[in-house]
Amino acid sequence: MGKIAFMFPGQGAQYVGMARDFYEQIPVCKEMFALASQAGGLDVEALCFEENERIHITEYTQIAMMAAEIAMLKAVEERGIKPDVTAGLSLGEYGALAASKIMTPEDVFKIVRKRGIYMQEAVPSGGAMTAVLGLDTEVIEKVCEETPGTVTIANYNCPGQIVITGEEGAVQEAASRLTEAGAKRCVPLKVSGPFHSQMLAGAGEKLAKELEEVTIHEIQIPYIANVTADYVKDMQDVKPLLQKQVSSSVKWQQSVERMLADGVDTFIEIGPGKTLSGFMRKINRDVKVLNIEKVEDLEKC
Repeated sequence: MGKIAFMFPGQGAQYVGMARDFYEQIPVCKEMFALASQAGGLDVEALCFEENERIHITEYTQIAMMAAEIAMLKAVEERGIKPDVTAGLSLGEYGALAASKIMTPEDVFKIVRKRGIYMQEAVPSGGAMTAVLGLDTEVIEKVCEETPGTVTIANYNCPGQIVITGEEGAVQEAASRLTEAGAKRCVPLKVSGPFHSQMLAGAGEKLAKELEEVTIHEIQIPYIANVTADYVKDMQDVKPLLQKQVSSSVKWQQSVERMLADGVDTFIEIGPGKTLSGFMRKINRDVKVLNIEKVEDLEKC
């Protein structure tokens, strides 16, 4: 018998109306939105379900995404489906923490609300992110190291897709060098800052103070951290890794490969969009990948 992984997407997959059918049809899902509103001190239902631009602003995106993901998670749990391991991309790591029972949903909502605010506040002028398509990872790492200024890898998404981050000028220069080195395309991303770069280390420091107030519960279901692409075995490591995650590379491909090596053969993406399912097709096409985005998707499980 194989193993099941729950995986949770990050910022960028949000849209107005996400998880609305869960909210309207499943009582526990509605409860999660109410809890998110209470914990975050804002109307999360309005943010997710009414036409607005705030949903695409980091300060608000993060709690909106997490309300949707945890609502969907609760619906999956009600069907008696349990994962053997959990993981999430960037913000999605907090969905994994909730699925692994390491943090309560209430604490997750409180923390991601602060995380969104601190990341928005920490965004310096002149930051950028660019997706690099069709080039070996080692080449991208070498070019980033050799390019003057601050430019590093933000996301190891899947083979052929790496995201770089840092100072705008350095990112543009690196993109030019990467194109010369054979990249198929370098696509500037429409983001509000150089996320997962050292330029956001200050946000991580503020987040660490908020995390001091949160109780980390015993790890019931193994989860894999973005920073290490490995299982977190000691509860004491959870908070330092979450602080570091804000300004460190997200090792998503490596995280998936770690789960594959451990015998995971069914991956269930829980949340808006199908971003992680798309990455899975490029990492390993031989495993089963399910996506839970609508209530009817529960029938797949």
